[in-house]
Amino acid sequence: MSFREEVRAWLEENCPASCRGPGEVPGGGTKVPLSADERLWLERAAEKGYTVPSWPQEYGGAGLSSARELILLEEMRDLGARAPVMGMGIMMIGPTLLEHGTEDQKARHLPRIARGEVWWCQGYSEPGAGSDLASLRTRAEDAGDHFVINGQKIWTTAANNADWIFCLVRTDFDVPKHEGISFVLFSMDQPGVTVKPIQLISGASPFCETFFDDAIASKDDLVGKLNKGWTVAKRLLQHERSGMRALAIGGNRETGPELDVLAKEYCGEIDGRIADSAMRSEIARHYINSHAFRLTQRRTLEESAGSTPGPATSIFKLYGANLGKERTELQVSILGTHGVGWERDNFTADESGVTRAWLSGKARSIAGGSNEVQKNIIAKRVLGLPD
Repeated sequence: MSFREEVRAWLEENCPASCRGPGEVPGGGTKVPLSADERLWLERAAEKGYTVPSWPQEYGGAGLSSARELILLEEMRDLGARAPVMGMGIMMIGPTLLEHGTEDQKARHLPRIARGEVWWCQGYSEPGAGSDLASLRTRAEDAGDHFVINGQKIWTTAANNADWIFCLVRTDFDVPKHEGISFVLFSMDQPGVTVKPIQLISGASPFCETFFDDAIASKDDLVGKLNKGWTVAKRLLQHERSGMRALAIGGNRETGPELDVLAKEYCGEIDGRIADSAMRSEIARHYINSHAFRLTQRRTLEESAGSTPGPATSIFKLYGANLGKERTELQVSILGTHGVGWERDNFTADESGVTRAWLSGKARSIAGGSNEVQKNIIAKRVLGLPD
């Protein structure tokens, strides 16, 4: 039996029907309950190493080559299997620890990420340090075998659900701002951490304000060298912006109604085609661009032998953000007056959900590094243009 046939048979047998097709992907951790099927799918995939298929087996992965990883991805997509777990652990801090972590850090953190036992959040942006991240002021003071952390982070995605945080802190204030920064990991479940969700115009609260008052981080969880965290931080952002980890485990899928299905319902259809020719053209163009984008990601993954590229990842972040915003704008346009719903008394749950997703999607070109920041990186680091 070929590897493809083996993977196909395994997925058919082990992925529950309720975990196939569009839907939310669990983030893991201890604070958000899973359904029985989600728990079963996660446990089976983790046992096989398919939550992080390219990671070494000793850290919870399957040790797959890039070619076999792509086969797994293709078979998951063909079946409609959602990723068993997703989040910053798999997409960001996990790959970063594989490159920069000590053997102790890898052994303690990576298997738990692979099993979906920990929900991670990111402590980067601060009220006075967003796009100019190196201006951060959160302080970590040396206290022997640990650091004492004081300060504030903002836009901390899902911090209210998180078990652990990877955090940038300043450990030296007497050097240029890109120096004197350290990269530390610590538990969110301690007295010195306070989290306050921020309600957005969409009505959701995925972002939080996070306050540290004498929070503790063990020196065993200092990633990289003291005062040299900027290098680690930049590499993590490349993992985030590439979308490679999501791609590699089949998680790079938009949620919500498919555009063509939605358009046939609200715009009508003639002989199986969307009745509105202009809308049909717009949707076709979006689908072509989305498919080309995914193919480009896959080709890059193949060419990089499974590793994450460098500054070119900003191209993925920039284009992917615009593509995501375009999708929600098309959904609202298809719905017409049904796409301006807020309260569900006058609109269906799906209609108000589209409206809220459109509002939430406005953040795509800001979160994770604004479009302007990505363009600067592309200009300087990819194209080699002068400052």
